[in-house]
Amino acid sequence: MKLTEPTLERFIVERPEPTDEKPQNICLDKGYDYPEVRELVEQWGYTAHIRSRGEEMKEKKRIPGYRARRWVVERTHSWLNRFRRLLIRWEKKVENYLAMLHFACAWITFRAAGLSG
Repeated sequence: MKLTEPTLERFIVERPEPTDEKPQNICLDKGYDYPEVRELVEQWGYTAHIRSRGEEMKEKKRIPGYRARRWVVERTHSWLNRFRRLLIRWEKKVENYLAMLHFACAWITFRAAGLSG
């Protein structure tokens, strides 16, 4: 919660100006479920999607076979951690590190597509 504002300030990718037709969304987990964070995200022009504490447990009880969606991000981090060169950053130049990150993402996508046989 304490690093929400510094994180928003340091976004690298330029984002389009939010409009009513195309609002800018931000998805956060229940660790950011604080009124201060919701207010800050709104000031930055985002529409916040933050799970409330206990909401997931209610859905688990209500919906049989319910699975949380956060595993998508955790799975992706796990796949990227298999590339030791990314896990332990050896490159001094940012360009080289980003090139390796792009290569790893391309390799993961290639394998997931099943084109290698």
